[in-house]
Amino acid sequence: MGKSKITIIGSGNVGATAAHWAAIKGLGDIVLIDVQEGIPQGKALDQSQFRSIEGISCNITGTDDYKDSENSDVVIITAGLARKPGMSRDDLLSTNVKIIKDVTEKAVKYSPNAILIVVTNPIDAMVYTAYKVSGLSKNRVIGMAGVLDSARYRSFLADALGVSPKDVNAVVMGIHGDYMLPLTRLANISGIPINDLLPKEKIEEIVKRTQHGGAEIVAHLKTGSAYYTPAAAAIEMAKSILMDEKRVLPCAAYLEGEFDISGYFLGVPVVLGSNGIEKIIQFPLTGEETELLRKSVEKVTEQVDAVNKILGW
Repeated sequence: MGKSKITIIGSGNVGATAAHWAAIKGLGDIVLIDVQEGIPQGKALDQSQFRSIEGISCNITGTDDYKDSENSDVVIITAGLARKPGMSRDDLLSTNVKIIKDVTEKAVKYSPNAILIVVTNPIDAMVYTAYKVSGLSKNRVIGMAGVLDSARYRSFLADALGVSPKDVNAVVMGIHGDYMLPLTRLANISGIPINDLLPKEKIEEIVKRTQHGGAEIVAHLKTGSAYYTPAAAAIEMAKSILMDEKRVLPCAAYLEGEFDISGYFLGVPVVLGSNGIEKIIQFPLTGEETELLRKSVEKVTEQVDAVNKILGW
């Protein structure tokens, strides 16, 4: 069996950082694509030169020609505008939906057997666009959001308790945005419920900070948005797929009746393996959780309606 091949579309901060993570983790050969001629070539050249330092044997290619992405096993889509201060994820929709349509068509032309991981915001609408455009089965088109949101949630909980983040287990469901649902009753520190360790007010504060985690970073950066952890999150998903790890990760998956939701991508816990989403893990929600998830669905419905209108579907 030959080396795996990962194509990353978009060589901005998220894409280039994802390429860096993929190389360090030894996931296979990497192709970095961008419409801006010279940018992917320069970043790939720069990255290829740290291989000797880290003892890495993969090839890292920068290009503006999708032919170079041929026969990729995983395609990670990061192309599109990033948020700036004062912008919501929805503000990006009209521009990014056209970009996602274009890059998905090109990617699938050369890699019809690939699994797509969509990172571009607003994620739940962009992964829907990629799914409809690609013609791929639902298990092979996945949105990255929950891994990022859960990473933020776990990090905030760890800091509040003064413990290692790796001992914090927590999951975030629903839309990527203000209506996401960090499940407090399931969050725990090595099995000990956070409800037994933190006051309710502190937990509510952490939930709110998680929901607005991206905006907090945008406010600091002024001219950009988060990229270190989004890139790491996408590569954690890619690694589980390429190495068939069967990790249970929260991802935007196409739902057909799960949690009584149909026809939309929404963040839910899934098993990620060599076939992409191999299983959606369902479990009972409380009445309050169900109501919050319904608000996510309402928001995603608005976004999907906007996508359908823009693309004339």
